[in-house]
Amino acid sequence: MATDDRGKAERRRAARADALALKQKQAARDRRNRIVTFGLLGAAVVALLVVFVVVLRQGTASSDRFEFADQPLADVADVPSTARPDGGIPVGTDGAAGTTTQGAPELGIYYDYICPVCGQFEKSNGATVDTMIADGDATVVFYPVAILDRSSSGTHYSTRAAAAAAWVADRAPEAFVDFHDALYVDQPLEGTRGLTDKRLADIATNAGVPQDVADGIADGTAVDTFGQWVTSATQAAAGSSALANPQTNRFGTPTLTIDGTRWDGNWQDPSALPAAVAQAGGR
Repeated sequence: MATDDRGKAERRRAARADALALKQKQAARDRRNRIVTFGLLGAAVVALLVVFVVVLRQGTASSDRFEFADQPLADVADVPSTARPDGGIPVGTDGAAGTTTQGAPELGIYYDYICPVCGQFEKSNGATVDTMIADGDATVVFYPVAILDRSSSGTHYSTRAAAAAAWVADRAPEAFVDFHDALYVDQPLEGTRGLTDKRLADIATNAGVPQDVADGIADGTAVDTFGQWVTSATQAAAGSSALANPQTNRFGTPTLTIDGTRWDGNWQDPSALPAAVAQAGGR
């Protein structure tokens, strides 16, 4: 009987030892799992913080890049060499930015490169305007403005495109008109992100702009140089009562002037604009 009792006691001790060992083993496994879990959670939190900081920095840089001063156009330091004090870029009979045709009337065109109505104007009158330049019927003064930055999903396409046009007018004036025309051939839809700086540069090279000049568009130098000029020229145009639409009392694009006076004729009639310019020139 004593032998059986001892055997039972030993079996109980062995069972308790096995249970304790199993409990300790499970506790160790639980500790490892907690360490791994907390380690993974910690790594995830750190990764999220890194992503947040990067995005925040990128958003701030992107925003800061387009925060230009409320500055009068006359006070802007970096101005295209071919531009006039009023923000216009004249083109005379030889087709280069910064030139005029002596004795010819002036046709002014205010436009935004993402403006869909400006695109319609170009389709109806672009070739006619180019012909007026080539034939010496008018000095055409181009006014690139940026009133529709809000319509390019935060990419400030209007400012970037206008600054690219100013850059070309300054650095490759003979290619300015071709670049202007090409931007409307490849015009993005209002409400989209617009074209990238790289795409604007590709359009520039296809329009005859030298590669080193186009590179300044691709890397953002163009907008960094002339973004303030575009902003101040836009503010000047928007603040001019002489340019305001009489129906809305607000400035919009396209706005046309002949010898400095707003013209409200029907530009959708392809014969109306050249007739008005010819009349101004006494022809």
